[in-house]
Amino acid sequence: LYVFINVRMESFSPSMTVGRVACCECGVAIEPNSVNMCGACLRSRVDITEGITRTSTLYLCKFCNRYFVPPTAWMRAELESKELLSICLKKLKPVLIKVRLVDAAFVWTEEHSKRVKVKLTIQKEVLSGTILQQSFIVEFSIHSQMCDECRRAENKDFWRACVQVRQRAEFKKTLFYLEQLLLKHSAHGNATGVKPVPTGIDFFYGKLQDARRLVDFLQSVLPIKYHYAQELVSHDTKSNTYDYKHTFCVEIVPICRDNVVCLPKQLAQSFGNMNQVVLCQRVSNVVSLIDPRTLQMADVQGITFWRDPFESLCNPKMLTSYYVMDVELVEDLKRGVGHGFVSKKHILADVWVVRSDQVGNSAVDPVCSRSHLGHLLQPGDTVLGFDIRNANTNNTVLDSMKEDDIPDIVIVRKVFDRTKRSAKRAWKLKRLVVDGNIVGRETGSVVDEFERFKEELEEDQEMREKINIYRDHDKIERLKQNATTDDDESEFPPEMPSLSEMLDELNIEDVEMKEASE
Repeated sequence: LYVFINVRMESFSPSMTVGRVACCECGVAIEPNSVNMCGACLRSRVDITEGITRTSTLYLCKFCNRYFVPPTAWMRAELESKELLSICLKKLKPVLIKVRLVDAAFVWTEEHSKRVKVKLTIQKEVLSGTILQQSFIVEFSIHSQMCDECRRAENKDFWRACVQVRQRAEFKKTLFYLEQLLLKHSAHGNATGVKPVPTGIDFFYGKLQDARRLVDFLQSVLPIKYHYAQELVSHDTKSNTYDYKHTFCVEIVPICRDNVVCLPKQLAQSFGNMNQVVLCQRVSNVVSLIDPRTLQMADVQGITFWRDPFESLCNPKMLTSYYVMDVELVEDLKRGVGHGFVSKKHILADVWVVRSDQVGNSAVDPVCSRSHLGHLLQPGDTVLGFDIRNANTNNTVLDSMKEDDIPDIVIVRKVFDRTKRSAKRAWKLKRLVVDGNIVGRETGSVVDEFERFKEELEEDQEMREKINIYRDHDKIERLKQNATTDDDESEFPPEMPSLSEMLDELNIEDVEMKEASE
């Protein structure tokens, strides 16, 4: 503790000496000052820290690790940081008005003690011109208090913005694909809640910006359209402030993989004069279509689809099982002038098929259907196809077509043994909703559709590149123990996932704690 004394002298020269006087309290010889009192006696009579509290309180949100800054702000700060020091000084600002703050520094405390100590050095003028300096320690105790944002996040029913994702299709396989994209890119990380509904899934957010960010992500990965609406919750007439709840209704194209669709005539002509009855090969950021009779391919952008929409002619329940009698490859097919891109992956073939329940019936003649699966099909295989001749479809575009332009049967895909595929599958997928399903209740049809989605991933390498699949180590060990060479490669898709495509799950395990417990 120091005493600064202002000494006024009329004249001073190096040859002169300053006289001493006796302290008026204890009689000790001191240099003369305005109060004629020594430092010890002055400290005993004057305390410049009087009225300054030695203890205070800091409020910390344990969920987001932010400190409360009155009146309503919350600031993130590390221990012994300049941000935390500023928060501590703001707490003491009302009691430091009458003194001058010279220095402030932290005093070390245990990290888990919930205590923060700050050493302050202050100065104050006392007794007509004498400046007194003193240091002391203020101890802050840290109490837990939940901030408003975390309180709203903990309250599952609270939301400021909602994104409703819907697909008007009976089987929503596209939502399974969206689920894996969300998990890979963590696009739902700031969501306060995820609620599956029978027609899609709802995402709830505490901020409007997070909801807009999700909508932008959906626009980049899927062909969608959305509508925006807001609802007034409260209104303060004095401050002229409004509180709204915001809703984004996102609609995904009602087309899924392996759907047979009928294109409008003008749209088909714009794609290189391809046939109007085509097959959906993939739904990603565009709808990929393939003409099974010419191998022409076209990508339908989301804007193009919503401007001139088309419907699906069938769903998976309407597909019929057929037995392949004969396969004849088609070579040197003459296409019209101005045709579009032709697939190099598929091979065109004429396939003679009969219904699986009519095999062996001599009264039934095989039906010839031109297919794009010539590279997969062999006599004796089983395929699923759409029988347009006997189907009851309500489609105005199909009704307006000529009968010669409508195929009798559209072969959709080859049927592989599901039991063998499931037994050989050495990978798995993560789920967005734990112990639940992204498309509502876990019914038998939904479980079967998710199994079909896994099979589609095995058949489509391009789709696998956009998501994450993980190694199933238990399944790999069982496959090694029961390894056989009797499996026929034709019973499995040619593009089965390899181990190089699979990722290892992050497994955080404390080895030291495990050894100590043992």
